[in-house]
Amino acid sequence: AAPPSAKPRSHSSETRITSLTELLLPCGQNTGRMRYTMHMKPYAENRRAAFDYEILELFEAGIALLGFEVKAIRSGFAQIAGAHVLIRGNEAFLLNAIIPPYQPANVPTTYNPSRTRRLLLTQKEIAYVTGKTHESGLTIVPIRLYGKGRTIKLQIGLVRRKKKADKRETIQKREAKKNIARTLKSRM
Repeated sequence: AAPPSAKPRSHSSETRITSLTELLLPCGQNTGRMRYTMHMKPYAENRRAAFDYEILELFEAGIALLGFEVKAIRSGFAQIAGAHVLIRGNEAFLLNAIIPPYQPANVPTTYNPSRTRRLLLTQKEIAYVTGKTHESGLTIVPIRLYGKGRTIKLQIGLVRRKKKADKRETIQKREAKKNIARTLKSRM
C-alpha cells in the first residue's frame, strides 16, 4: 500500500507511459529505436519543384531499393532534383534520381546510379493519378525523400507547370517577406 501522503498518479495523455523503455530510460536517451515523424529532416528534397510547379496534390510512395542504396540515402547521398515519375502499365517508376553507391568498392560493376526505380503505390492511387495526368495535362514530380519508421518514402506531387508570370509573382512575394523580416529585425 502507498503511504497516505503519496498522491495517486494521474494518467493524462501527456504523462501516459506507452512502453517499458520510456519507463526505464530518461527522456532523450537513444534506445536504438528512433521515432520518425513527418517533421524529420528529409534525406533529399526537390526545391525546384515548388518554384517551377504549382503543387495540387501530394502522395506518399515506397521505393524498391537495393541494400546499399538504402545506406546511401540515409547518409544523404541521394539527389532527386531533375527526377520525374512515369506511369507505364499500371506501375509507377522514378526516373533520373541519382543515388550513388554507399561504398563504391563493394558495388556490382554493372550498377547504374540513375537507374529506373519502381514506386510502390496502390492500384487505386495509380489509376487516379493516371486519369488526372491524361485529362488535365498534369505531371507527377518527386518532392521529398524521407524516412518513416524503418522504410524510406518518396513524396510525389501531382503538379501543373507555372507560367513565367506566376514565377515572377512567387519571387516578388519572397522578396516582400524578406523586406518585412529585415525591417522588423532592425526595429528590435
